[in-house]
Amino acid sequence: MKFDKIFLYLGVMVSLLHIYFNLFSVLSNLWQNSLHYSSFAILCALVYPFRGGEPSERTIPVLVYDLTLGITAAVCAIYMISMEDAIYARGVHLSTAEWIAGILLILTAIEFTRRTTGWIIPVLIILSLTYVGWWGSMVTGVFKFSGLTPETILFRSIYGDDGIFGNIARISSTFVFMFILFGAFLLKSGAGDFVINLARAVAGRFVGGPGLVAVFASGLTGTISGSAVANTASTGVITIPLMKRAGFNPKFAAGVEASASTGGQLMPPIMGAGAFVMASYTQIPYTTIVLYSVLPAVLYFATVAFFVRIEAKRTNIMAVEDENLKIFDVIKEGGLPFLLPISTLIGLLIYGFTPTYAAGISIMAVIVSSWLTPNKMGLQGILDALALGARNMVMTAILLCSVGLVVNVIATAGIGNTFSLMITTWSGDNMLIAILLIALASLVLGMGLPVTAAYIVLGTLSAPALYNLIVDTHIVDILVRGALSEEVKPLMMLAIPDKLELLNQPMPIEQAKALLASIPPDLAATLRDMALAPETATFALLSAHLIIFWLSQDSNVTPPVCLAAFTAAAIAKTPPMSTGLQSWKVAKGLYIIPLLFAYTPLIGGSWYEILSIFIFALFGLYAFTCAMQGHMENSVSWPFRAVLLVLAFFLLKPTVIIVHSIAAVCFLVFFVVNARRSPKDIPVQ
Repeated sequence: MKFDKIFLYLGVMVSLLHIYFNLFSVLSNLWQNSLHYSSFAILCALVYPFRGGEPSERTIPVLVYDLTLGITAAVCAIYMISMEDAIYARGVHLSTAEWIAGILLILTAIEFTRRTTGWIIPVLIILSLTYVGWWGSMVTGVFKFSGLTPETILFRSIYGDDGIFGNIARISSTFVFMFILFGAFLLKSGAGDFVINLARAVAGRFVGGPGLVAVFASGLTGTISGSAVANTASTGVITIPLMKRAGFNPKFAAGVEASASTGGQLMPPIMGAGAFVMASYTQIPYTTIVLYSVLPAVLYFATVAFFVRIEAKRTNIMAVEDENLKIFDVIKEGGLPFLLPISTLIGLLIYGFTPTYAAGISIMAVIVSSWLTPNKMGLQGILDALALGARNMVMTAILLCSVGLVVNVIATAGIGNTFSLMITTWSGDNMLIAILLIALASLVLGMGLPVTAAYIVLGTLSAPALYNLIVDTHIVDILVRGALSEEVKPLMMLAIPDKLELLNQPMPIEQAKALLASIPPDLAATLRDMALAPETATFALLSAHLIIFWLSQDSNVTPPVCLAAFTAAAIAKTPPMSTGLQSWKVAKGLYIIPLLFAYTPLIGGSWYEILSIFIFALFGLYAFTCAMQGHMENSVSWPFRAVLLVLAFFLLKPTVIIVHSIAAVCFLVFFVVNARRSPKDIPVQ
């Protein structure tokens, strides 16, 4: 039997098993997660050979070895969960067989993680497990850890809430799998071709049309794939040649595609696996995360589109007319497999259904709607989609289960709290410096970790510190206004009894900051819980995690290791590193928009505040892009580029609306004057 047939049958079985889990089963989390890991361990052994290369090209001995390893991992996982009650009955002591099975389980998890993601996570797992059992006791200072017994480490690694079958594995076996399967059904129904054609029909006629097609198509495709690299590979083979034929520089074309594809993981309603991890970590409803992520995602794609338009103006690339593509015809010929299921998904989420259930119903909607188009999904199409969903999930499933071994150690040893205190100390309670430190850490982690893993590790380590800094800005504002509630004043009396009279009146911002800084750390946490309304605290937590989530995307487009940019470079046949630099330049929204999360009420403000920030941010991002490119409708001299940067600062900076309005008017005047100048009147740069 051919390898493709074997994988088809196994993939279908795995997908059907997970559909049963999520729609009909009442299994415990441990059993569901262990079966989830077991099935994907076998698939991983088939898809990722021991020495790399194509699965179908390996020799028979290697295939036998890989299958043996996969089956061993599956048997050990199921055996360990089946022995849970017996282990507790013995007072949490492991038998010899359980020792062997548990050790083999962790070793196979490390090996499969190496095959799917490289050496970084396996090394982190080994360092983590040996830290709590051995060398942590040798460390001096705040990271010293007295150590656990090997039996305790093995038990917690398997049965702990954050272990290999813990909370992150549950996210993988439920939300993440169902949405990746949903994406596979969309792709098999023809949604990928529809997205490209719709983008060409909508954006192809504008200035820089082929570049805008890349932006538009990548935003829509990102709702399907949830992977920047997959997004780049699928849409880039069409959009990059289109941009090159239109006259765009090949490196710029590849950079635009990589940047736009990276934004696919920021675009609701799916947002890749990170949104589900965020919902689990924060206990904030997934629908809330998605709702407040729409406008920031639009801002990001608008920034990439601004770069495309300005580059088209700078290099005199005209609009491309395509008389063969009309929006209505595109929708009529192939739109329903994409529009109806996505609408169903959004509607079910809004009405309060769980994401897992919504994804299951939306998969059925894909099948039904495909029969209203020429691309009808029959039995073979459904089987192919089930197999594709399982294939696309292999790396993510292995990664999310295995990274639980690292997160478990972080939680056990309290490293997250220690690291957060270090960020607070190093930043000097300055939020901008803290964000810069987190951005640097995300770049370093992203060199070896997939985006989801980078977010998990960063969120565990640094989210508490960032949350505290954001909350403290709210408390300072309360102190400045003299609006501290009567319930909090007794606590303040304990913390700073000699300054109590200051709390009954407004005060300067510097005095408020000094007053807050004088509160002992053990009382500061209680003050944060009491001083803010629950809704405000919730949105402060969401802002902290969105900042980290956005910054964790930068490894896709930032050298020296930027996989999306390298994928685009391979398609465009351009130097990988210079293409990475181009994508890093175009993707500047990844670094600017998180500052809006931190310093403005873009997350959690009133709708008037949110829309005002959004509109002025559009002007600010366009001004910033013009300053970066040295061009608007015509070229811009260096002194005026500096002026544009100043205007961008005041359009993005949190301030009163009159300042924003004046800056916007100045920018519009500048734009009109620049547009009316003929190129011969403008000095050559």
